[in-house]
Formats: sequence, structure tokens, C-alpha cells
Amino acid sequence: MAGKQLKAVSPATMKTPQAAGYLGFQTSTLETWRWSGKGPRFCRLGKSVRYRQSDLDEFLESHSSTSTGSAQAAEQEVTA
Repeated sequence: MAGKQLKAVSPATMKTPQAAGYLGFQTSTLETWRWSGKGPRFCRLGKSVRYRQSDLDEFLESHSSTSTGSAQAAEQEVTA
């Protein structure tokens, strides 16, 4: 492997505390959403849970609103 250089890459996945911080929620919120089948997509690797940034961004995008009424409806979907 002479001449081959390794590239420094950002982590492709985040652990629950990192993902919670990225979204601005408590870790327990993501754990509750995982258990109830709500919230962003996640990957289970053995006993470890990981979140892809693209899935977190998609989750945020799917909950963006242009008015207060639509924001309240989206919030009710997640908390229900």
C-alpha cells in the first residue's frame, strides 16, 4: 500500500448524545422517539445506535413550517 494516503473524513454517524445535540433535544427525547417509532431514522449496529447526519437533516426538513398552524400540526405528529 505504498503511496496510498488515507483521507481524514468527518464521522458518517453520530451517537445518540451527539445527534440530540445536533437537533437541540435531550438524549432521552431521542430514546423515547426510538422506542415509540417516531423521530429520525437510526441504525443499530450490534448494541450501538447511530444516526446519519443526512437522516437528521431529513427529519428537520420534514418538520419545517411556513406558518404557525402547520408547525403545530407537525409538533402534534411527533409528540402524539
